[in-house]
Amino acid sequence: MFSNYLIGLREGLEASLVVCILIAYLVKTGRRDALKPIWTGIGIAVAIAMGFGCALEFGSQELTFEAQEALGGSLSVVAVGLVTWMVFWMRRTARNLRSELHGRLDTALAVGTGALVATAFLAVGREGLETALFVWASVHAASDGTPRPLIGVALGLATAVLLGWLFYRGALKINLARFFTWTGGMLVVVAAGVLAYGVHDLQEANWVPGIGNLAFDISDTIPPDSWYGTLLKGVLNFQPDPTVVQVTVWLVYLVPTLALFFAPSGLRARGSRAQPASTTVRDKV
Repeated sequence: MFSNYLIGLREGLEASLVVCILIAYLVKTGRRDALKPIWTGIGIAVAIAMGFGCALEFGSQELTFEAQEALGGSLSVVAVGLVTWMVFWMRRTARNLRSELHGRLDTALAVGTGALVATAFLAVGREGLETALFVWASVHAASDGTPRPLIGVALGLATAVLLGWLFYRGALKINLARFFTWTGGMLVVVAAGVLAYGVHDLQEANWVPGIGNLAFDISDTIPPDSWYGTLLKGVLNFQPDPTVVQVTVWLVYLVPTLALFFAPSGLRARGSRAQPASTTVRDKV
């Protein structure tokens, strides 16, 4: 449940900050007449993201077992790729996010209502679709037959909306760069578990070999139905009997990704040819 809460919080807060930046800019520049198109674009983006999530959930139920496992595994791999790109992108561009959105908004204001709707839709829609896909993959991986994964996501999104509103009102200040750094690192750990589970799905679909070649089996020590087994499953997507391929993929993804993510800015910049990330974002959105 915690990992799903973290996903809802981290992804939801990014979308909340985008909305706050757009709304605050229009209010401060006296363009309240443009708020309705902005909210329209945001509403369309949220509806499409929710529809995408529903399509993934209900559409997959009509497939055969092998097809379900193949779809789930493939989408898990895609989701991990997207969320990995997103956490690095946010750390690199957090400093310029507000000015970038302001520039897009100025252009849209000059064009007209349709451009405003499109600007809001594109700004929020990308976050929404990424969130829907990763949430679906994470809930699919952590599902234990209870609604707890979905409750965790809902609580995370609700917290993100509350924090966004507090930022907008100026009632809360936080070092956003540090927040996104540490939550991004935790999200990489969650993503590693989702990736390993996705590979297991692909093995069950006979797309990847080695389903019977276990790396270890400690089910007797950590029973999956025990409270601590459930906790490890919910937080880290831990599996007491992973295959060799799962463990290998988990290590190959997690170790270098975390090392690069937490590397000093200079080293990360030389490795990725990117500009150093901002160390602090404290302005009121």
